[in-house]
Order: sequence, then structure tokens, then C-alpha cells
Amino acid sequence: MSERIACTDLDPVVPTGTAFCGDASAPGGRWPLLRYCDARFSVSETRSAMGEDGSLRSSSEDSGWSVGVRVIAGQSEAAPGFAARVLGPADRRRVPDLLAELTAAAYERACHNAARRAAARRDLGAVADALRELPLASVAVHQARVEPDCRVDPRTVPLEAVAGLVREVASAIAAVPRIGYSMVATGTWMERECFCSSEGAALDQWFAFTESFVYVVGVGDAAVELYDTHGHQRGWEVAVAGVDEPLMRQPPLRTFAEALARDAAELCVAPPAPTTDRPVTVVTDPHFNALVAHEVVGHPTELDRALKMETAYAGRSWLLRSANDTMLGREVASPFVTAYADPRAPGYGHYVYDHEGTPATRVTLIDRGVLRGFMNSRQTAALLGAEPNGSARANDAAMVPLIRMSNVFFSAGDRDPAEILKEVSHGYYVVGHRIPSIAESRENFRITAMKVYEVRNGEVGQLYRDGGIASSTHDFFRSIDAVGSDLRLLPIPNCGKGQPMQTKRLGNGGPTMRGQAFLTGP
Repeated sequence: MSERIACTDLDPVVPTGTAFCGDASAPGGRWPLLRYCDARFSVSETRSAMGEDGSLRSSSEDSGWSVGVRVIAGQSEAAPGFAARVLGPADRRRVPDLLAELTAAAYERACHNAARRAAARRDLGAVADALRELPLASVAVHQARVEPDCRVDPRTVPLEAVAGLVREVASAIAAVPRIGYSMVATGTWMERECFCSSEGAALDQWFAFTESFVYVVGVGDAAVELYDTHGHQRGWEVAVAGVDEPLMRQPPLRTFAEALARDAAELCVAPPAPTTDRPVTVVTDPHFNALVAHEVVGHPTELDRALKMETAYAGRSWLLRSANDTMLGREVASPFVTAYADPRAPGYGHYVYDHEGTPATRVTLIDRGVLRGFMNSRQTAALLGAEPNGSARANDAAMVPLIRMSNVFFSAGDRDPAEILKEVSHGYYVVGHRIPSIAESRENFRITAMKVYEVRNGEVGQLYRDGGIASSTHDFFRSIDAVGSDLRLLPIPNCGKGQPMQTKRLGNGGPTMRGQAFLTGP
């Protein structure tokens, strides 16, 4: 077996990195124009397997290690520079030398960026005001170790156990009638992230994840594809026994996969959903609302997007069109709608410190219909004069941190979801999310559902396939007139952002909600 990297290989790294960051910023040192530096290390150990059409196809063990250094340096004004490496087992023995090489490269880039910025400001005059220096907002300095929350450490799980469960689940799915194709993939892994800075921060965070992806195709009057993610920020117990927590509830993986297959088998003989020519009453379930929260609350309240730092490749935000045209403090939804970004919640997006060393903070995004805040980084917080709230994160240490949502969700109400449905004289019950189609500034959306049921006189009736809803974000949010008490968080495994692309795992959700939107068919 080839040599692999282990999470414990980072044991000597935090003291080394802390001392190095302190030395790097010492006056008169090797880098005289350096104002700040930080170093991040990340390592992971993974066991995974995949099955198709009733059979095991593959299984593997993997590990990875990376390091990144950020520097802020310059003479008349400062600019950032970043350098990173993906490492191998042999690099364990040369961490101090690697830190020196990466810091030198990041320092050179920062000084070059600062000189270019100063020259542009001289040459361009008032136009160059947008190039002004972005300092880091002050944060409290912490030294801490954060342990993973798991009953079965992923590193102790034999690969044969992972492969055996996938074989069992793949066989169970394939036995469901009218399933033309099926796939299941499962992984369990431990991640460790270490951060140190010239300000004195020294953080060591551990995370356990277990995640499965199930994809099925039902074949009947039509072919219907369904897919969903099963998982949590916990150990191998998630796949074997499921999750039963106040905000996260999922059955064991086999039960979850068989239910999805039965849904596909039922939907492939159901009629297509109708398309309405006017808004109708829709009741959306927590699973569907997870994608609504993600796409039209989470992304437009990431402050780098709102400040147009992502415009070229990801769009803008209708919530902040300019410094003088912002929805902050204004009504964006009905008084029934409150939404948070809460990395401290026990969801898939949980963490205690972000990748700038900032403590994770619960951010009130919408408070009873009024926009109250954005997720930020230290630089964007300084730009708006706000408090940093710990929202800067990266895939791993080799990537630059971006502002990323964590657990973004609609707050629970006090209504019984069944009573909300019983009050509908005619409308539709929209269950489970599938595919989003979102406007460039997130002011309009269309999101398809797994299942749509017609509701007449409070009774859930005809099942439809390939349906969803469409609306302007503001109109839909203002129409919400009932919110259930059944708040749930769902795992979202594939939130893409950045250039180059980074894919992050996080949690989204909400309770049952009732509002008005166009129903859309295939």
C-alpha cells in the first residue's frame, strides 16, 4: 500500500506555523513591507464506494494535504498576495521550508499588487478610487482546538464496511419495480483545518462528514430522474442508523434510498404538472424551501456578490445595487419571513471559526420581512464599517477564502403544517427540490420540485410530475401568509462559487410555508 497522509500528521504544524507567522511580521525582518500574514493547513482522510444497478462498482481510500499563505504588504499602501501548494506524504519533513517559500511568493505578489495599484491611482485619478486599499477589520484573536462531533470516527471504518453497505443499498434500489437505472455513492471522512496568523491566532478544527448520493430513473409513461443527498456532519453512524436531531432528521441510508426509488416509480406513471397563467396558492415543504433559502436568500446576501466582486462570472444581488441603492432596513418579505445564516447551528454547514480566524456568528439576514444584514469577510466588513461575522471559507488551504453561506434557513413559525394545508381551498403542495433557474441578480426564480400535489378543500389529491414554481423573489416573499413549526435543515453538498470554482458543503432549510406563485409544468 502506498504511503498516505493522516490527520495526525498536522500535529507539529500549528506550533510551527504560529512561530513562523510571528517571525514573518517582525519589524526589520526578511519581509520589511509585510503588514499581516496567515497560514492555513488542511488534511482529509476518506473512505468511499459507489454502486450501479444493483452491483458494487468501486471503492477507494484517499487522503489529501494542502497549505496556503496570505500576505498583506506594501509601502505607501498595501495589497494582498496568496500562494499555495497541494502536498504529498514526503512534504511532512519540510513544512518550515515550504512556509518560507510560499510566504516569499505571497509577499512578492502582494508588493507587486500594491505597486500596480499605486501606479493606477496616480495615472487614473478619480476613476481609481475603486482601487483603494481594503484593510482587514479587527477581530478578537483566538487559540482553540475544536473536536469533531461523531460516534463512529470515519478513520476507524473498514473500507469493506463502506463497500458492503453500498452493495446492500444498490441491490435494494434495483429491486424496486419500474426503476430503469440507479446509482448510489457513499463516503465518510475526517477533515482537519489549522489556521495561524501574525496577529497570534492558532486554531485547530476537526470535522467528521458522512455523505451519500442517490440517483434513480423511473421508467413508465415518462422517464423521471430523481436524486437526493443523505448526510450530516457526523461519523459513519449517519449512513448506518440515520440522523434524529431537532433540525436534522434522516432515516438510515437504505430506507432513504428505497423511498426515493419508490417516488420515482410512482412519478413515472403520473401526469405532468399543469402550468398556470396567474399566481396560485402554493404550500412548499422544508425540503423544497432548502433550495429557495440557498438560491434567493443565501447567495444574494453574500457580501462579495452584493458588492459586485462576482459580477463577471456569477452575477450580482438585487439586495444591494449600489452604496446608495440598497434594501438594508427595507421590507423584502412579509412579516412572517425571518431568515438566518448560522454556522453554529448543528447542520452540514457548521463550524466555529472561519478561514480568517473570525468566530462564527449567527447573522440575521431577514427579520420579520426586513433585510438586516449580509455575510461578510474581514475586508468587506471594513469596507461597509460592519462587524466581521465569520463567513470567509475555502474548499481547502490551497484556495483563497470566499464569502460562503453556512447554514442558511428560514426561521420556524408556530403553525401546524397540516393545518396550513387544510386552509387551502385550491392550490398545490410542492414537495422536494430538484433544479433551480435563477435570474442574474436573484430577483426572479424558477425551481422545480420532486413532487407536486393538487390540494382541494384542504385535501391533498392528484400527484403530478415535473412541476415547480416561478415568481419574482420579492412578490413570493411578500405573499407568505403562514409558516409551519417543522423547521428542518438539509445537506447541500455542491454549492459552487469562485474562479477557479470551489464547491462547498453547507446546510439549508426552513419550515413549511404558504404563499403565491406561478405553477410550472414540464
